[in-house]
Amino acid sequence: MRIDKLLWFLRLAGSRSFAQAWVLDGHIRLNGRRIEKPSAAVGCGDVLTLPMRGEVRIVEVLTLPTRRGPASEAQACYRVLDASAGNPIAAGKDNSP
Repeated sequence: MRIDKLLWFLRLAGSRSFAQAWVLDGHIRLNGRRIEKPSAAVGCGDVLTLPMRGEVRIVEVLTLPTRRGPASEAQACYRVLDASAGNPIAAGKDNSP
């Protein structure tokens, strides 16, 4: 599935055109690599790194959605990998002594 369509289906982007612009700006990483094409293919098991309003969210795609359904349906398709506030990478904190 295309990354722009996936971001919209998962309700991580408010519109598909916003998802396309987000990808074209180079702010999205797929399995650790920056992508710049909205047509980049995403599959089950892929990890997305997304900048979200002052934080970085890392999610793993569990299943590919078939439609843009309700939020509960969308959230069942991915797992947030950085849910803990103690994650220094996602929080942007420096843990040096």
